[in-house]
Amino acid sequence: MWWPLAGSWLLMGLEMPAFVAAASRLPNVEPNLAAFNSVVYPISMVVEGPIVMLLAASTALVRDMQSYRALRKFTIVAAIAVTLVHALIAFTPIYDFIALELIHLADEALEPGRTGLRLMLPWSAAIAYRRFQQGVLIRNGHSRAVVVGTGIRLVTMASVLYGGVLHGGISGVVVGASAISSGVIAEAIYAALRARTVVRHELANGERSIEPLTTGRFVRFYTPLALTPLITLAMHPITAAAIWRMPEDYRSSASWGAMYGFIFLFRALGFAFQEVVVSLADARLAELRRFALKLGAACVAVFVLVALTPASTFWFRSILDLPPHLAELAITALIFGALMPAITVSQHYFQGILVARHATRGITEAVAVYLGAACLGFAIMAEVWTAAGIYAGLIVLTIAGAMQLLWLWLRCRTMPRV
Repeated sequence: MWWPLAGSWLLMGLEMPAFVAAASRLPNVEPNLAAFNSVVYPISMVVEGPIVMLLAASTALVRDMQSYRALRKFTIVAAIAVTLVHALIAFTPIYDFIALELIHLADEALEPGRTGLRLMLPWSAAIAYRRFQQGVLIRNGHSRAVVVGTGIRLVTMASVLYGGVLHGGISGVVVGASAISSGVIAEAIYAALRARTVVRHELANGERSIEPLTTGRFVRFYTPLALTPLITLAMHPITAAAIWRMPEDYRSSASWGAMYGFIFLFRALGFAFQEVVVSLADARLAELRRFALKLGAACVAVFVLVALTPASTFWFRSILDLPPHLAELAITALIFGALMPAITVSQHYFQGILVARHATRGITEAVAVYLGAACLGFAIMAEVWTAAGIYAGLIVLTIAGAMQLLWLWLRCRTMPRV
């Protein structure tokens, strides 16, 4: 059950490296990378925050046609709402306030960031609908279809990126934002078409759930769940704002996406674990715990091996084609994030248990701890840190992630044994 989801997350993890590789081969490398890493991607992620957990909600709650229709209605309403919020930011002076006053973005990156954010407008709605449909597929044993959908997304994105590089005269942020939006739309269309068969033949002919999915029941379940990614994803612009207030701000911001995208490839294996735990926690908890320990240890071991060998230089210099001064900074920073993959695996193991038990409040509490610890850490680092901000960013996020993990563990220990 895990490996198709892990494959899907790994393919999604290739989005940022693919964008960096394309933008590094187009004009005005540093302003475009800084704009995308500091405003386009972070703001888009925060806007989509409330609908990220639709995958977990759909996996846990869609058991018959009544629950499918109820959750589909909510998904459509939520998709419209987040699209309106995105448009409000991208097409009004709110963008200038966020970029200049809150993040302290450099002037050279301001307009590229505005254009890229506008091109990302379809992103949140497409994410909402495809995550809802993917939850239906996972719940009914069709997790491999998720990998196929992600493959379609990546191929679509790569095609647009390749076309932009061949053209050579379009800015990297325009090519990248257009490619990412196109890829997500293609994946959402495939997920909807693939789930249609499951709905017609499995949900329609299945037994009705004893407890119908009412609005009140869904709100109680989903509200703390939705706050979790919203708080977590808020760390993207907060991190960007902190880095712009530390030494070597421009170089750190321009190299952050390439560096963090590399770490994400290893963390992706942990992201895929939550839905597996949600589905199997009732019967296979001991096996899930052993698998989590092995997976976390393996991720860290391979990460360190790559980070400390010429393989990392080959990745950043040859594949991504980063300018030498950006590649050097990204490679040096990697070791500060070495524990992130193991922390991610453990977090999603405990989160899966809490979701399976419908105790989602504990997840929200944990990410609140994460946010508080990170904000405190960044406030301290902005005053005392004297090296490049990219190093401080990884140190703070690693410590905050460990604090979040500790809280999740404590919440699971207070639950009655099942």
